Amino acid sequence: MLRASKIFYNPLIFPGKKLVIFPVNDNSDVTKAEGGNHWSLLAFERDANVFVHHDSYGGMNKGHAKRLYKAVVGYMETSSKATNGGYVECSSNPQQANGYDCGLYVAAIAEAICCWYKNGGPKDEEGLWFSAVTEQVVPSVVADMRNKILGLIRSFMATK
Repeated sequence: MLRASKIFYNPLIFPGKKLVIFPVNDNSDVTKAEGGNHWSLLAFERDANVFVHHDSYGGMNKGHAKRLYKAVVGYMETSSKATNGGYVECSSNPQQANGYDCGLYVAAIAEAICCWYKNGGPKDEEGLWFSAVTEQVVPSVVADMRNKILGLIRSFMATK
């Protein structure tokens, strides 16, 4: 089992990554690719040495995110010198108003975190992106994300 894990994880070079974004799905049956009902996001930030779980539906995926965290933390070569460390459930998550926009929230939150990282901050009191996500991931941005993704799909279809 460990060997199979190394074959999968080693090419990803996690120890060299400053920021890693993991989409989380609640599908417990990996034999069903179409399974699952909810998506959330787990992000790792190396300087803070912390995994942060963002869930737009009241923490519905908390158990699944913790399971993923436990599966990958050993491959991240985290530093015991960093201040935060470990796993955090983000309490300032934007919340979806329906039962079907979770994937769009994952995309919008990931985009906000990546923009925050690319621009070098600003960091909030935790030294992370929480305030950037709160400010940037609002219902209108999520609705625009739907159109942005649809436009990408249509452009890919047009090039075939």
